Amino acid sequence: MSLTPQFGGLIPSQKQELLDTNYLKFNDGGAGNTDTFAQQYLPEVYEQEVERYGNRTLSGFLRMVGAEMPMTSDQVIWSEQNRLHIAYDGCSLPTNLTININPGAVADVFNVVSPRATIVVLDPVTGLEEKCLVTDSNTATGILTVQPYTVANLGAFTATGVKVFVYGSEYQKGSSITAGVAGANGTDQYVSVDPQFTQYSNSPIILRSQYVVSGSDMAQIGWVEVATEDGTSGYLWYLKAESETRLRF
Repeated sequence: MSLTPQFGGLIPSQKQELLDTNYLKFNDGGAGNTDTFAQQYLPEVYEQEVERYGNRTLSGFLRMVGAEMPMTSDQVIWSEQNRLHIAYDGCSLPTNLTININPGAVADVFNVVSPRATIVVLDPVTGLEEKCLVTDSNTATGILTVQPYTVANLGAFTATGVKVFVYGSEYQKGSSITAGVAGANGTDQYVSVDPQFTQYSNSPIILRSQYVVSGSDMAQIGWVEVATEDGTSGYLWYLKAESETRLRF
């Protein structure tokens, strides 16, 4: 049985012709509009033209990971917890066997590395990586005294900009840990690692964009070949820049 009219107000053309009757529109989806792309009910067209992976823009990613939140206020405030594991960036090497985890003396950077902790030292400049044992930790100055496992010292590392990551610990049998015990340097060495929270605030934004058609936009035409239920086939056309402008929003 032949369906009339086919595709609502759209009629595929046998040739790739720019006609008003075979133009795919991504808007005007209200009641009474039968010539829109969204109302054609053609799975073949949807597979070729609409991404089944969803919106690939930043707003689509935030929506998929649950980081998008609708709100009516002009500001939103939230708190985020810091790292689960102990890690430091931008450390320096005062000597071949010491690491300063806070060379810039930043107020919110604290030394929570205890003696006998095992760390990974990474040099982003040279790519060198070495596992070390922390033999002494000064919580006042942020200086770690370390002993590498496979080399004599860290002399091959860059003096600044190294990274430190605590991955475990190594204690002798029968030893114990007491929080606040003063070491040989007179400072508390064994410290408690407590979660730190940072408060943030953000305001909603307004996005604006537009799509302008000019004479040179004819080079942006894309074609979609479709097959109807009665066995006929044809072409529908669209402006790719227009569809991508709508996709961003």
